[in-house]
Amino acid sequence: MFRRVLRLGLTPGRPNRGLRTRRGGFTLDWDAKVSDFKKKIECILPGKQWGMPFDTSYLPPKQSDVVIIGGGILGLSVAFWLKKLESQRGAIRVLVVEQDHTYSRASSTGPSVGGIWQQFSVPENVQLSLFSIDFLRNINEYLAVVDAPLVDLQFNPSGCLLLASEKDAATLENNVKMQRREGAKVCLMSPEHLQNKFPWINIEGVALASYGMEDEGWFDAWSLFQGLRQKVQSMGVLLYQGEVTRFITSSSQMETTTGEQVVLRRIHEVHVKMNNSLEYQPVECAVVINAAGAWSGQVAELAGIGKGLPGTLQGTKLPVEPRKRYVHLWHCPQGPGLETPLVADINGVYFRREGLGSNYLGGYSPTEEEEPDPTNLEVDHDFFQNKVWPHLVHRVPSFKTLKVQNAWAGYYDYNTFDQNGVVGPHPLVVNMYFATGFSGHGLQHAPGIGRAVAEMILEGQFKTIDMSPFLFTRFYLGEKLQEYNIL
Repeated sequence: MFRRVLRLGLTPGRPNRGLRTRRGGFTLDWDAKVSDFKKKIECILPGKQWGMPFDTSYLPPKQSDVVIIGGGILGLSVAFWLKKLESQRGAIRVLVVEQDHTYSRASSTGPSVGGIWQQFSVPENVQLSLFSIDFLRNINEYLAVVDAPLVDLQFNPSGCLLLASEKDAATLENNVKMQRREGAKVCLMSPEHLQNKFPWINIEGVALASYGMEDEGWFDAWSLFQGLRQKVQSMGVLLYQGEVTRFITSSSQMETTTGEQVVLRRIHEVHVKMNNSLEYQPVECAVVINAAGAWSGQVAELAGIGKGLPGTLQGTKLPVEPRKRYVHLWHCPQGPGLETPLVADINGVYFRREGLGSNYLGGYSPTEEEEPDPTNLEVDHDFFQNKVWPHLVHRVPSFKTLKVQNAWAGYYDYNTFDQNGVVGPHPLVVNMYFATGFSGHGLQHAPGIGRAVAEMILEGQFKTIDMSPFLFTRFYLGEKLQEYNIL
């Protein structure tokens, strides 16, 4: 019975998850104003202990209806949709806390090549892509700000090309059938058709390919990030740099219909530590959103998630951890032309053109045994030479003369359970919601994920896209939602 309830995303006797916003007209509290003025005067009167009234404007507010941990594209998307869907302007106070103000480690911008495609193996991911491409194509209807330049995503609709070996051809064909049912414009290509359309490809080892004919390609991730950041600030969202170090919670015990004892917790206060300081600010809140990317597992643990007996719901961890990924930029005048799509090869190598000057961006999805050391963001240049270049030259012989121009590293928020996202509330920490774990496709799906989380908070259910298969409870139930088509 308990498992069936979890699949529905409900728990008997669960406290109401509703967002308690604070509304009301403006009233001037004269007693409080006078008292505050007296304190300021007293602190400088003779015979009084010195107590300079310190400036605390650099600290986050003491109360916020929603605290979003993580100021990357996913966190900002949630903030945007909360403000977009609020019942009246200013009804919800939203605070976004980001530790890394440089965003050098961000999973949604650092290791990304900005790709967007519908060629996924899970229907909900196809739906997310279709929602997101509509958002991106109409970006300034959503993100335009008065007296600010329009957002230019530099979208390149050159399509995406996925290659499959004989072993994976049947799976690719089934995926394309599903993608078409969801509304994606994807075609299958035989090796002969593939070589006719893209004569620069060596078709050795390719049994089948799928090609996105519409609404696929790539865009500038940094422009999307800046556009979201500018927009949410114009909507009243507060952005602060700092680290969440503690949650203050209350708890209550509940017995399920099967007799299992579970402890329900609610977060009442978030402690935000200021960077390069021992000072912290307690922030009272109604809802916490864990959009901390590669570090969302650590944030979940801070809230007590996973601290229980193995095999129990209370002992089920959020299986998201940092995985290091490289992006390489190379120059090759003899390389494929302007019609080149984003190509994902059989062996995990992928690439696309970058601009008009015979430059290319690409990388490699390593096996478990090949995972780079995630403890730093140093670039191992031998990785390209040994793991990427041989596969590139095999598939595109003209890449033999390429020259690497640059390389950088970033972190994926890698879900070790099934490489798919975690969206929605935690079943026991009842006011913590997730938007994380997308293992490389969170950037392109951010508009849809943000809306889904906002809908769950404001309306208690997913409405635009049913994201219930992405709930946290699948980790406890052992029900994988495996996504195979990630880069």
